[in-house]
Amino acid sequence: MAHLKTVSATTKNWSELPADVIAVGVFSKGELSPMAKDVDKTLGGQLQISIKNGDITGRKGESMIFYSEKHRLLAVGLGEKKNLDLEQIRRASGTAVKTAIRNKLANIFMEEFAQDKDGAAQAQAEGAILASYQFLDYKTMNKQNNFMLKKVTVRTWDRSGLKKGSLIANAVCFARDLGNHPGNVATPTKLAQEARKIGKRGKMRVRVFDRAKIIKMGMGGLAGVAAGTDEPPKFILMEYWGTKKTEKPKVLVGKGLTFDSGGISIKPASKMDEMKFDMCGSAVVLGAMHAIADLKPKVNVVAIVPSTENLNGAKAYKPGDILKAYNGKTIEVLNTDAEGRLILADALSYASKHYKPEYILDFATLTGAVVVALGYVATGIMGTDDTLIKKVKSSSKTTAERVWELPLWKEYCHQIRSKIADVKNIGAPMQAGTIAAGAFLKEFVKDGIPWCHFDIAGTAWNDSETDKGGVIREKPYTPIEGASGNIIRLVLDLIDA
Repeated sequence: MAHLKTVSATTKNWSELPADVIAVGVFSKGELSPMAKDVDKTLGGQLQISIKNGDITGRKGESMIFYSEKHRLLAVGLGEKKNLDLEQIRRASGTAVKTAIRNKLANIFMEEFAQDKDGAAQAQAEGAILASYQFLDYKTMNKQNNFMLKKVTVRTWDRSGLKKGSLIANAVCFARDLGNHPGNVATPTKLAQEARKIGKRGKMRVRVFDRAKIIKMGMGGLAGVAAGTDEPPKFILMEYWGTKKTEKPKVLVGKGLTFDSGGISIKPASKMDEMKFDMCGSAVVLGAMHAIADLKPKVNVVAIVPSTENLNGAKAYKPGDILKAYNGKTIEVLNTDAEGRLILADALSYASKHYKPEYILDFATLTGAVVVALGYVATGIMGTDDTLIKKVKSSSKTTAERVWELPLWKEYCHQIRSKIADVKNIGAPMQAGTIAAGAFLKEFVKDGIPWCHFDIAGTAWNDSETDKGGVIREKPYTPIEGASGNIIRLVLDLIDA
């Protein structure tokens, strides 16, 4: 885990603490804070001269370093002061950290970019830690070229906000690590081990069902997908009781497909390596529970992760097979590469039967169709309860983790009806593939339970080769390459609402 762990708070002046660089914000039209003016005065007014000459304008994402004999000043653009929001604070903090790392400056003293805004310190800590993230676990050569940020200190009174932001960002970085590990490391067994560690720290009840138990309990979806791999599948249950048990728990379900070859309906070889990221739904859930173990909110949360590989061994399930899910519904398998919805079917059925949830959220890299519909900018959502969807959208706005609701009309639900079983695992050919997957999952959520499905296939990981139209670079706190940890902050905001 290569990233900054904490952001420190101080009420001391910038000149009283040692730092490699002092980071300040610059608003549009060159407006400076008192601290920025003070630091600039020590540097002979270089910043204000640059503003006057138009070298720095204060636009969002802008950064520039100024030097004196004893000090360095890092100016970061904040945009219009009247429009400064938490996301711009997060991005400005991330920009400062990225710039410092690029210039090999290990110790940053940062002013508080917004002193009168609720949540500003939390956002600043999130931006700093998330931007510091690097995945270096398998780099053995030229280690001397690796550079790690050592310390960020923010001049603020809001220590609790910095602490909360640090804990949340650490959880996101933990999830990024899980996603970035290869399939021979991040196995279902590994996910179960991490769940137990989180559970121990957070005083949660953790249970893990093995292949024999999964089959005995009648989880035909998970058992069917797991039949073609020797890697032991796991059904992971985590229970956090932060308040009285009479209060309904919020249930989080994450797809833990640790490697997906497509099974008999095999995927093309090109970019199949990226299918190690097919467990990013489980990383969202485990990342959220990682934060909950530290934040200890006064709510009840249940996490469920069905986990396996999808390979094409001698015992692998086949197109045309009929599987029976945990709730008794039968499924006609028409494509073994539509496997995520099969393992989620058992998890959603289990949650519906054994808990009385306030609501259920599920997370999955489920369909390539969502990328066709929304690109890499937003996560597709759909669900059964307008109030829950509104809350999800509100948390999306707060955290700047974008979602877009897709319809789940009855016409789409009819498309997953099977002629020889209750349902089939794909919808109409070349039509609304993301919605068809959501319609399938809906069949396994008990009527009356509010439910929202998140298809994160377009937002769960990034690829520097294409940069996805510049989307990644818009967020300096998101890695250009690898797992993003997206949606975890949204989930935590929703849970805490």
